[in-house]
Amino acid sequence: MRTILTILVVLFSLSSCKNNTSKNASAQNSSEMNSAVRFVHNSEKKSVSVYFGESLFTNYLYVEDYYKPVLHPLLTQSGKSLTRGYPINPQPNERVDHPHHVGYWLNYGDVNGLDFWNHSDAIPAEKKEGYGTIFPVSFELDEANSKLSIVTEWKTPDGTVLIEEHTDFVFSEQGSHRMIDRTSTLHAKEDVSLTDNKEGFLGIRVSRALEHPSTKPELFTDANGIPSEVKVLNNDGVTGEYLSSEGITGEAVWGTRAEWVALNGTQDNEAVAITVYDHPENIGYPTFWHARGYGLFAANPLGQKVFSEGELELNASITKGQSMTVKYRVMVSNGKTIDLETANAYKY
Repeated sequence: MRTILTILVVLFSLSSCKNNTSKNASAQNSSEMNSAVRFVHNSEKKSVSVYFGESLFTNYLYVEDYYKPVLHPLLTQSGKSLTRGYPINPQPNERVDHPHHVGYWLNYGDVNGLDFWNHSDAIPAEKKEGYGTIFPVSFELDEANSKLSIVTEWKTPDGTVLIEEHTDFVFSEQGSHRMIDRTSTLHAKEDVSLTDNKEGFLGIRVSRALEHPSTKPELFTDANGIPSEVKVLNNDGVTGEYLSSEGITGEAVWGTRAEWVALNGTQDNEAVAITVYDHPENIGYPTFWHARGYGLFAANPLGQKVFSEGELELNASITKGQSMTVKYRVMVSNGKTIDLETANAYKY
């Protein structure tokens, strides 16, 4: 039976994450933590670099070139970038499809009918009225608590602010695992509808080594009918394989639900991985995974209609003056493959 679920979302507490973490996850706050977090702001490049001691982890980029703020790259403790370089820093032999897939980001494909997810310079000027943009407003740095706090505005083409987003990134390191704990609260400045759409929500575009080997060209069409071709490339060094909390592996994770998904691979002769965790208090938990073999790694609780082949549908509404909070953990690892036991040790 077709099930239609419409959610009216009210304010969630920003502090609830701490109260619901497991004993394993709370170990991140223990004496086992490694080097202290250090931030370096570059106003000319509009970036905030995040270091563990002297080792770079990522950059928060608040330039407007990518139509939303992003984190790029995501570097392992050993210095390997697990995110695609393009379009910021293109690398040899990597794909150049889907130019809106930039580093690590969060947005959505249908906000009051506007597509925030697919917006890029590839969109023709005559079609721009169908797309939204997330503009950076401000940020605060709190090294004592390893926290970067940002404020952004989700705007329509005419400049109307639909959502004011307040996000905290808390960075931590334990052993060979680097963590980003994200808490994002979406404050509605107008009545906001997030209509069920497969294009969302939290996304990472991974390095070529973490893609799954391709066997045939594919054509992917977004909600606006714009196609992106994914070509077959040389598969040398392409070693990615997904693993979900449900034990599903490979490209079969796409369109399934899970508490977390890990993406393992070998890069420069070293085992590396990215693991993304859904929070139990998030809408639609456990989330569906919009995780593609060509390198898109995304968690989307609101794409249920496509993922369930029409059996489910989940639409979110945020009334003006109210808020919705979502929380995600991203773990960047090197040195060993992430298996079920290891991934479960760091879940919420």
